[in-house]
Amino acid sequence: MPIRLASIPDLQKQPRKRNSRAARNAVVDAMPAAQVVLGIDPGLSRTGFAVLKRAQGRALPQVLESGFFSPPRTEDLGARLKVLFDELGILIARHQPQVMVVEDVFSTFAHPRSALLMAHGRGVLLLAAQEQQIPVCHFLPNEIKQVITGNGHASKEMMQSAVQKRLGLEQKPSPHDVADAIAIAFCFMLRQRQ
Repeated sequence: MPIRLASIPDLQKQPRKRNSRAARNAVVDAMPAAQVVLGIDPGLSRTGFAVLKRAQGRALPQVLESGFFSPPRTEDLGARLKVLFDELGILIARHQPQVMVVEDVFSTFAHPRSALLMAHGRGVLLLAAQEQQIPVCHFLPNEIKQVITGNGHASKEMMQSAVQKRLGLEQKPSPHDVADAIAIAFCFMLRQRQ
């Protein structure tokens, strides 16, 4: 039997699968309550990370560790991706999170190359989590901003201030990749029903 390729009209008849907020909320709700959550702000030049833990007797989670991975820019793409993979594997082994939350890929017409490079790094990070059987949840940047600041278009500085204030941190987390990673993990904790 010959293989029939789908035509454009055939593809248009098929219902579109939507990556809606409701669908993502259902994924979050279906996950068991996580005590330790790993937030990741993916990037090829700098990937922010934060490990948050629900603390007994405290309303706010505790930041166990935060920082960033920064593969050497002088290395080729494969070597840089290996650094991300190895560093995340070490972090997961150290803290044993029950879930990893990652900022979803987005792109603008002005910077498509940035999105492609971020996707390379993001894919390797997802593979590292899969290898250690850590479930992964995804949020879009504007969803995270909305939950943390009340403004889906908040600036990097607004996010840093909101994270500091909402988690009662002594200083603004810096650089912004670290603040974003904390916000990503905290967003998951706020959204997860207990």
